[in-house]
Amino acid sequence: MRIIITGSIAYDYLMQFPGSFSEHLLPDQLARVSLSFLVDSMERRRGGCAPNIAYTLALLRERPIVMGTVGQDFGEYRQWLESAGVDTSLIRQIDDKFTASFFCNTDRNNSQIASFYTGAMAHARELSFRDVPRPDLAIISPNDPAAMVRYAQECGELGIRCIYDPGQQCARFNAEELRIGILNADVLIVNDYEMELIRQKVGMGEQEILRRSEALIVTRGAQGSTIYLRDRRIDVPAVPERQIVDPTGVGDAYRAGLLKGMAVGADWETAGRLGSVAATYALECVGGQSHRFTWDEFKARYEENFGKLSIGA
Repeated sequence: MRIIITGSIAYDYLMQFPGSFSEHLLPDQLARVSLSFLVDSMERRRGGCAPNIAYTLALLRERPIVMGTVGQDFGEYRQWLESAGVDTSLIRQIDDKFTASFFCNTDRNNSQIASFYTGAMAHARELSFRDVPRPDLAIISPNDPAAMVRYAQECGELGIRCIYDPGQQCARFNAEELRIGILNADVLIVNDYEMELIRQKVGMGEQEILRRSEALIVTRGAQGSTIYLRDRRIDVPAVPERQIVDPTGVGDAYRAGLLKGMAVGADWETAGRLGSVAATYALECVGGQSHRFTWDEFKARYEENFGKLSIGA
């Protein structure tokens, strides 16, 4: 199946703070916050929503195609993705820019404070689904805001089955921009906080979204995820982790598992469970592209938690 993954492509700078952010946030001083956190470690990792999703999807024996824009410093990263089984032919390099960068500080409670430098990602709005061979399935994950609006409109107009994943851009988008994404997608995926933002900004709840969408998926961290369909609700538990290392990229891995299920025609409960297993593998490693598994290992872990898996690789 031809699957196009759109979204940010970035380098992640991941830091660990040994304390708790909440202990340093004074409720009566939030209007004038000025804080600096001394961290114990920092790692530079390959990241960005699109490569994170694509990497895990490649582990699941698909060959996803990433569509996005990068800077002059992307050469080694491109080689890495190709070696992992990701098609990078739709990644355009902007020679006078650097690849986007994500600076994330995680405390002992796995709470995160992050900043994002756009860099070459701002040129993603120049790409178009009209200029590439038609995919069977696409996902619009967090990216340049104008690019996300354009891609959603194009998927709707071209009849491309797609997942809309606004993520952290929910805070940036206005009501009309969010509405365009929701109304042009077949599936909406958000976390529980983002769902509340959509409810407040757009005035759409689960039933209003499902009048247009095939499914609404709300992820809930350690509480798993909920898949809302027009006729029922499916609660998918999180898979128990062997160790908690880093939450970065966990949601992206979930989306890869979900896409795998959709690609092979699995039912929604199975697709959500595939996402849950993939997410836990990411949680057990640093960054969104350092976990590894074979299909047989993945299948065994799925069956350990959910029973027999009837789909093939």
